Amino acid sequence: MLTSVNRQILDFFKEEDGVGVIEVVLILVVLIGLVIIFKKQITTLLENIFKEINSQSKEVY
Repeated sequence: MLTSVNRQILDFFKEEDGVGVIEVVLILVVLIGLVIIFKKQITTLLENIFKEINSQSKEVY
């Protein structure tokens, strides 16, 4: 009986089902942090890109 309990405990610690979820959550936290840190630079970059798209699309019409 004692070996059965030990085996079940070892099997419990060897399970890695939750590891994938933790990795995804950590990646999302890092990405959100980067967006918050570089929000102004990202906004400026996107505004410049859309201004360029608008100016070049007017040449097509």
